[in-house]
Amino acid sequence: MVRIVETSVRDGQQSLFATRMNTEEVVKLCKIFDDAGYHAIEMWGGATFDSCMRFLNEDPWGRLRSVKAVCKKTKLQMLFRGQNILGYRHYSDDVVDMFCKKSIENGIDIIRVFDALNDIRNLRQAVESTKKYGGECQIALSYTTSPVHTIDYYVSLAKEVEKLGADSLCIKDMAGVLLPEDATKLITALKKEIKLPLELHSHSTAGVCAMTYMAAIRAGVDIVDTSLSPLSDGTAQPSTQALANSLRGTEYDPKLDFEVLAKAEPLVTAIVDKYIANGTLNPKSFEVNPNILTYQVPGGMLSNMISQLKEQGAMNRYEDVLREIPKVRKDMGYPPLVTPMSQMVGTQAVLNILSGERYKVCAKEIKDYLCGKYGKAPAPVDEKIRKKIIGDEKIIDCRPADLLEPEFEKLKEQYADIARSDEDVLSLALFENVAREFLKKRYGRNEDKADEFEMFI
Repeated sequence: MVRIVETSVRDGQQSLFATRMNTEEVVKLCKIFDDAGYHAIEMWGGATFDSCMRFLNEDPWGRLRSVKAVCKKTKLQMLFRGQNILGYRHYSDDVVDMFCKKSIENGIDIIRVFDALNDIRNLRQAVESTKKYGGECQIALSYTTSPVHTIDYYVSLAKEVEKLGADSLCIKDMAGVLLPEDATKLITALKKEIKLPLELHSHSTAGVCAMTYMAAIRAGVDIVDTSLSPLSDGTAQPSTQALANSLRGTEYDPKLDFEVLAKAEPLVTAIVDKYIANGTLNPKSFEVNPNILTYQVPGGMLSNMISQLKEQGAMNRYEDVLREIPKVRKDMGYPPLVTPMSQMVGTQAVLNILSGERYKVCAKEIKDYLCGKYGKAPAPVDEKIRKKIIGDEKIIDCRPADLLEPEFEKLKEQYADIARSDEDVLSLALFENVAREFLKKRYGRNEDKADEFEMFI
């Protein structure tokens, strides 16, 4: 039997319409999903945390408590980026530790952690803290193709993951570029070398994902990620219903309750219709683009890039930017295109095209990356490009977080006037400017405001 993780309220909506689903919608769906027989519901982390405060005026911690209040049977899962947590820089170990603690206390059962560069050093604190506070820790390896990203590369990393103490391993194919035959070889090799439960996460962007899932399932993968139709396919995950029906009656049958899934479908349809009507969900996100196998652009990166080009009135340069992305990626040492590297490489590609000169304008994050502040690149960086961007700045080769002083208590003291809980302090740590404005409005408007979750139970 293969097990299913439902992603529609996290990665499904994030990939299709930039995580704008509100908490009331998420809670209503999760309440139904709880009876469907899923292995887990991925409902937190990723871009949901930032979007709650920045765009929806909602507390992300309140959303987590809301969902936990209605999910009594199914494990809740989240995603975060190791030492990056949910932001775009590395955070000190005490902040990572507190984030794991509070995530678990507020309702998370499974924490999936990954590092954009597959630098295992950047995962160690998250694994230790998740285990310390009683959570299940899954390490995800960012899948991509390049001269250095071979099967032997992933098998070697998987052995390190097992030694680190993770409870399971996920192959995170964020761009949907893993082909069926390659999946068969990769899963077979991993199952031979490690004993951890193995999960596959992918996207339908290139049109091959459903076939890849079937190949992986036959090769022995234990868990796959899907999204409920119609909030599926395109830049999101394959359809939950389609995969479950394809496996029904076989030895791999996930045994989901189709009556429960049918009950959720009208709500998902209404959500999709709503966000298409108000312009948040671009129907282009549902398209299949096999050229992604060349460009390796994940769904969330694609939707963000479309938004950037629309804001600049430059959608006519869309194909030019897509062609620039693999060039930037090669210059940077073939980083997997996953957050934050996907945003960094994507933004740099846009800047290169719109400015008319490659690397004439560079984001601060790209400069930090080239200084080693995100970890070790998978392959050597183009030194001419590095020199052009950072000149003679010092390059570090240690674990970036080793250079960071503890931050949590300092932030707690700094924001004693608006942070009423450790959760508030963590929000400020991750997204300081956004959280500061959010908390001022939240507590200034109503001193006795009840927790958000009470509204939706």
